[in-house]
Amino acid sequence: MSATPTTPVRGPAVLDPRRIWPLVAVRGALAVVFGVLALVRPGVTVLALAVLFGIYALVDAVGALVQAFRPGDGAHRFAYGVLGVLGLVAGVLVLAWPTVTVLVLATLAGAWAVVTGVAEIAAAIRLRKQITGEAVLIVAGLVSVAAGILVLIHPIAGAFGIAIVIGVAALLYGIALVLLAFRLRRLAKSEPARQRR
Repeated sequence: MSATPTTPVRGPAVLDPRRIWPLVAVRGALAVVFGVLALVRPGVTVLALAVLFGIYALVDAVGALVQAFRPGDGAHRFAYGVLGVLGLVAGVLVLAWPTVTVLVLATLAGAWAVVTGVAEIAAAIRLRKQITGEAVLIVAGLVSVAAGILVLIHPIAGAFGIAIVIGVAALLYGIALVLLAFRLRRLAKSEPARQRR
């Protein structure tokens, strides 16, 4: 899969890869850590899973809100703004109510996964004007949406089932974000060279 930059687009709708790639990398790394923890300890109690999910949702929400305030087109900023606000709400609710039931946790986690996936698909579609290989992020977004829908359809599968589904989705999502961060970093390094020509 090629990571060659496409023809740069001029104007305020362009994302600055030099500023955005570290944040994308951090969000990806956190998603990978969360996914691994959920898969390594799928039999954790609902309380432990709720706390783990709440912390991850809050951290990811902050990252999404930072991306929402970066220069970009309105659709991109709106998608990350919605993702950030919903992540904050989900994280705060889960951490403020640590004795949450499996049904409530499943509903929050499932809805969050769907919104996250949709936002990342929207971002990937926008990024296609700057880089190639954005299909990885689209696939990760689709996996996140599918996992969220699965959890919402079967919310009484228990903490074990929720941990497995959300863990796999978070792991794939995180890997896609890390790969995207490397592409953005490569694009950022290539821009000065193109400008000197």
